Amino acid sequence: MSDWMVTGSPHPRRRARALSPLREHLRDTFWFAPTTAMVGVFVVWLVAQELDAALVRSLQDDGDFDLLAELLRFAADAKTVVTAVSSAMMTFIGVVFSISLVAVQMASGQFSPRVVRLFVRSRTTKATFAVFLATFVLTLLVLTSYDSTPDPRAATSVPLVQSVLTLLMVALSLLLFVLYVNVTLRLMRIGHVIARIAAESFRAAALMPAPAEGGETDGSGPVTAWVVHEGRAGVLRDVGIARLVRVARGHGVVLRLVPRIGDFLVPGTPVLAVHGGAAPPRRALRYTLSVGVERTFHQDLAFGLRQLSDIGLRALSPAVNDPTTAVQALDRVVQILAALSRRPLDAVVHRDRRGAARLVQPVPGWTELVDLGFAEVRGCAVGAPQVSRRLLAGLDDLLLLAPPERREPLLRHRELLRQAVERGTPAPADRSFALLPDRQGIG
Repeated sequence: MSDWMVTGSPHPRRRARALSPLREHLRDTFWFAPTTAMVGVFVVWLVAQELDAALVRSLQDDGDFDLLAELLRFAADAKTVVTAVSSAMMTFIGVVFSISLVAVQMASGQFSPRVVRLFVRSRTTKATFAVFLATFVLTLLVLTSYDSTPDPRAATSVPLVQSVLTLLMVALSLLLFVLYVNVTLRLMRIGHVIARIAAESFRAAALMPAPAEGGETDGSGPVTAWVVHEGRAGVLRDVGIARLVRVARGHGVVLRLVPRIGDFLVPGTPVLAVHGGAAPPRRALRYTLSVGVERTFHQDLAFGLRQLSDIGLRALSPAVNDPTTAVQALDRVVQILAALSRRPLDAVVHRDRRGAARLVQPVPGWTELVDLGFAEVRGCAVGAPQVSRRLLAGLDDLLLLAPPERREPLLRHRELLRQAVERGTPAPADRSFALLPDRQGIG
């Protein structure tokens, strides 16, 4: 992670959660949830052990040795179950790990390496793995609590509460295993993967602050200073808009973010242009940018289209040859572009409480988003009439939705597709068929 951290970005209708490097790191790893679960179950075991010891002392003080003898016999029977659970749980853990590896490998090979993050960040997978490990650790701890003496007067511990807790953990493990298999099977189906990508894209668009009225993005004057990136190389994942606005207001300047979210930064790259004064001190700009090894959906409006385009390209490759998957990806591309067709793009102006512009943030423009969604898939659509028909139908739908000033890139892609199909399809009947718009491709 970069040595810069991030704060949250307020939205007029909805407040975005802060995206810190630590939070993102924990979501991208598997060690945190299992470790937390094992530490938590150890604490719970200490409490359960003390409750069992207190129960034994209370029965001995009351002289109720018959009931204590019954509990000892119950504990002896429960020990057999706990021992079986302890050995079986490691097998379960191996099954979960194996299924996860197979699912990740299939997703990377069939869809795109970019969608592997859906599996890595799956809360159900992490919860299942964590509960299984916690159950295994609990069974080992409970086995150490069994008393070897059958005499109720000499007994010091009867793991009654611990045994019941173990059975509850086993029941939770079985429930999570069923949920885990269901979620994993859903994530291995391309329709659900594409739907997840589209849903995250819409969340990113909803959290992006609305541009200023009138599309004002300038008026800050000439550049008076530059701020360069001094962290390690990586992808710009997040911007602490609220903190940057406070810094700009405190120093009486306007800041303009030079790279877009998703750009790759190297040390020495200009990241902020300062208008109207000197650059704020370096310490004031700490914890404002997050740089990592891969892009995230947070504030990255184009990342969803990038993933959908990758899926479409992989589906149209000779090794896969699955135009239906490409059509499904195009469905979501058209859906995302339709939602953005009338939204102001290109740049966002963030203002302080007094309404003064303090931060200008570049965002992808309409032409760039259209090119990202269609250009690469269009280049592979020749010879796949199902894709060309769906692409034409999508472009026609967007032409009806987009305002007149945004129709040029759509018309350009439509004409380029028509020319490519005419060049690559010699038979007139096949050309006519491939150039007939159809929202299902062929059906």
